[in-house]
This record gives sequence, C-alpha cells and structure tokens, in this order.
Amino acid sequence: MSPTTTRRRVARTAAPLTAPLTVVALLAALTACTPNDPAAGADAAAGTDAAGTGAQDATLTVSSTDDACELSATQAPSGPVVFEVTNDGDQVTEFYLLAEDGLRIVSEVENIGPGITRDLVVTAKPGSYQTACKPGMVGDGIRDAFTVTDSGADVTPTGATSEQVDAAVTNYVAYVKDQTEQLQTGTADFVEAYQAGDVAKARELYAPVRAHWERIEPVAESFGDLDPRMDLREADLEEGQEWTGWHLLEKDLWQPEPDANGGKAYAPLTDAQRTRYADTLLEDTQDLYARTHDAGFADQIDAAAIGNGAKGLLDEVATGKVTGEEEIWSHTDLWDFQANVDGAKVAYDGLRDVVAAKDPDLAATLDERFASLQTLLDAQRDGDGFVLYDDLDQDQVRELSSAVDALGEPLSQLTAAVVLR
Repeated sequence: MSPTTTRRRVARTAAPLTAPLTVVALLAALTACTPNDPAAGADAAAGTDAAGTGAQDATLTVSSTDDACELSATQAPSGPVVFEVTNDGDQVTEFYLLAEDGLRIVSEVENIGPGITRDLVVTAKPGSYQTACKPGMVGDGIRDAFTVTDSGADVTPTGATSEQVDAAVTNYVAYVKDQTEQLQTGTADFVEAYQAGDVAKARELYAPVRAHWERIEPVAESFGDLDPRMDLREADLEEGQEWTGWHLLEKDLWQPEPDANGGKAYAPLTDAQRTRYADTLLEDTQDLYARTHDAGFADQIDAAAIGNGAKGLLDEVATGKVTGEEEIWSHTDLWDFQANVDGAKVAYDGLRDVVAAKDPDLAATLDERFASLQTLLDAQRDGDGFVLYDDLDQDQVRELSSAVDALGEPLSQLTAAVVLR
C-alpha cells in the first residue's frame, strides 16, 4: 500500500497462475526458514526474547481517530516493536511505519474497522522513521516523527533460528527478483501488443503478466511512489490526480458501456495517449526491477517483513479480489486472487520451519487452511486460467470469502510467532 494513496487490485487472462519452475525451486529452498507473527493482543510487554536475540520487545498503543493518530510514545528501543493499533474513529483506517523519507513503507497494517484492534509487529533498527494513520484509507495520512533508539542488543536471531531466518530472507529476495524479472519481460510483450492495437493479444496477456506483480504486491507497494503510478484503480483517484498504470489500460481494453461509466460514453485513448501511458507503465516496471535488484534491497527484507507481507497479501484478497472490485473492467479477479495466495504461501513456506518449531499448532492450522483455500480456487479453473469473477454466484463468493477469513486470522499470528516467541 502506498503512503500517498490506497487502492485494491485485480487481474486475469488465460495463462496458468501455477508457480513457474523457478518458483517451485524457490519453494523447496524456502521451507528451511522463519516463522511469523502472533495474534493481535500478544503480551509483548512481558519482555519476550525475540528469537533468541536478547532484545526485549516494546509495546506501544496507537489510537487512530478520524482526525488524530495518537501513540503512547514517539520512540522505542531497537528490536521487536509491537504497535497495538485501535480504531477509535468512524472510518476504516490503516497504520504505517515509514522510513525517514516518508516514501518507503517499513511495514503496515490495513483495513482496521471501527472499534477493532490489530497488531503491527516489526523488528526495528535504530534510526529515524515516520508513523502514519490513514482514516478513510486515502491521502497522506496523519503523520508524525518516530525514533528507534539503540538498545545495544543484537536485533538479529542467533543459532539455528538465525540460519533458518537467513535462508528465508535469501530465498525470498531471490523470489522477488525472479518475479520482477518475469514482470518486466511480460510487461514488454503486453505493451507491444497494446500499442500495436492487438486487443485480443493484449487481453490474453493482461492477467498472467499482472500475476507477477500480485505475488509480490507488498514489496511493490513499499516503494510508495511507484505503486500509485502503476496500480491505482479509477475509483481511488483523488481530485486532480492523473490516472496511469495497469487499470487505465485495462479500461481501454475492456471499454465499458455508458451505464457502467457514469452514464457517459467511454472515450477511447488516442494513439498518442496509448503510446504514452504504455511506455510509462513499462518504464515504471523497469524502475521496480532496478530497485529490487539494487545491492541494498536485501537489507530491507527480514523475517517480520516476510511475515507481514504474507498477511498483507491476504488482506488484498479480502478487500479487493474476493469482492470483484479490483478488475472492474476485465473481471479477471481470480487470477489476482490466486497470485496473492501464491505470494503468501511462498512467504509462509519460507518461515514454516521456524513456526513449526515454536508453534506447531499454528503451523498445522496454516497448512490446512492454505490447502482448503487452494481447493476452492482450483474448482474455479477454466483451462489455463479461471472463470471470470462475474460468473461466480453468491454462494461461491461467500465460500471463498469465508476461506480467506479463516486463513487470515492464523496468518495474522505469523510474524509474532517468528519474531517474538
């Protein structure tokens, strides 16, 4: 999610979203890694040792209202930090820990309804940050400075856990790079077809190419300037904001009738606009590739980032894909749905050995609920792809939504299970 805008996504076409061979290989390696995050309300204040690091966790409360974002403290010692975020307002809200520049998202917790409390668990290094509550899930949010002081403790795991976490990080970074490489190649093919006016080919490529974005969505969203340019939905545009990216081209490929376009006839993009917006999408994709292949990228990934990212992907499913709001023109939401589940499963598998050692019941529950959700998705396959979202009946949507909720609850415990226990 971008610190400047909030949106939900979707995508689909005809190629299978089953993991490519490179991903399958990574999955095998990822199974020797780290666990996730305990459920909201974990007693972080008890000073739990974080994965044998010797650093005790700090717990801060956050009250998000419609016009304020109040933290119990504006600083915390380095190591595991738990933000207990309560929505005391009337609008759905989000909470972010941002880097000092206010652009890079260190971690986030989304879609906190009124009266709900959710935990954000991070392993924080010393430095300057920003916190942000985003009531209504739009705009820059209510921000303030936040400092992580040097506790003097080693904030990295030790012993066998350290080796598992290191393997999880190494393999997850490799997975992200692989997905951005495939995204760059696929986007180039999509842009070529779109600019040539080959609507059938561009439609065929749209969903399977976007799957590479959807699998690593939390990483892509961490680059706050790229995400709104590449994946903003029309419904989430702010006044005066230029619309660019995948969904602009989606609408031009699946041109709506007036009754689906605010009562107005859709005006197709001109040749010049098609060239400009497609080139911009490709340039932004190449920028994403460069950032994830930068030497410093791996430093941004740790066990907490992987665990929180897995939960973030399920949140994306719950708030966009399973509702049909992401791919409003192409109705390819199930392709995105599968890709988000793919990414969450890869993240979990990387941490599974750590989770299984610390909380075997949680690991067993996650194994079973991932499998149950995948069974429901497989039932909606159509050849190499999926049925369109608007072909689902209400019972099928309800069943998928229930399975997502059933997985989301234990998945919210993943990061804490890895970092705090």
